[in-house]
Amino acid sequence: MANEKIKKADKNPIQVADRLFKTLEFLASRKESGLMEVASAMKLNKSTAHRILTSLEYMGYVKQSKENGKYFLTMKIVELSGLVMSRVDIIGMVRPHLEKLMETTGETVHFVKRDGNEAIYIDKVESHQNSIQMISHIGSRIPLYCSGVGKAMAATFSNEEVRDVWKSSRIVKLTPHTITDYMDFEEVLDRIRKLGYAMDDEENELGVRCIATDLSSNGKSAEYAFSISAPVSRMDEKRISKLSEYMQRTRQDILKDIGGLL
Repeated sequence: MANEKIKKADKNPIQVADRLFKTLEFLASRKESGLMEVASAMKLNKSTAHRILTSLEYMGYVKQSKENGKYFLTMKIVELSGLVMSRVDIIGMVRPHLEKLMETTGETVHFVKRDGNEAIYIDKVESHQNSIQMISHIGSRIPLYCSGVGKAMAATFSNEEVRDVWKSSRIVKLTPHTITDYMDFEEVLDRIRKLGYAMDDEENELGVRCIATDLSSNGKSAEYAFSISAPVSRMDEKRISKLSEYMQRTRQDILKDIGGLL
């Protein structure tokens, strides 16, 4: 009687799919697991757990170690993830939020992606009422160490990542305000973590200030960031405080929409 119930449950397509995906999630949380570990975690009997693992192995998602008989995930999940990400238009998804931010603030908004120790401008929403044209353009690069977007992303890095970025960067005093001392750089990153936003205080371009924040989720190192840029005359402390509120609201909206993709 009990065996009949198990067989009927196994034929339920929803339950079968649920067990398959939960087994994948369980294996993803561990380096490798034995049959009994999987059965116990999934609250399944040994034979059912074995059928699930065998099915996943047949489909190429799981392999069994010849040394200890334990199961582990293959790179097929990563391959699927890569295929999905290759079809995701991050810029198209983020742009409406950046356009709204530009309309709200009246200032130019930039969107960047990290590439090693630099950031690449991948989108720019120019202000309709901006009296000056920013030197930035889509496709241009900017060092992480002296830019608002770069420092915003660096504030999410581990200490080791921060040191690697600094060591691999050509540290140049682009303006009298550019940070060229590593200890000062670390202090700035600590301040960014407390405030929730970064500043480029004429460190890259005289006459222009930028306020920036990262776009990262689940404690990962940021790969994207966005900023608001404006002439120094429109970026006093009171305005910066107000812009930071708009920026954090935009950040929350973006992460709510596509946080899992970042």
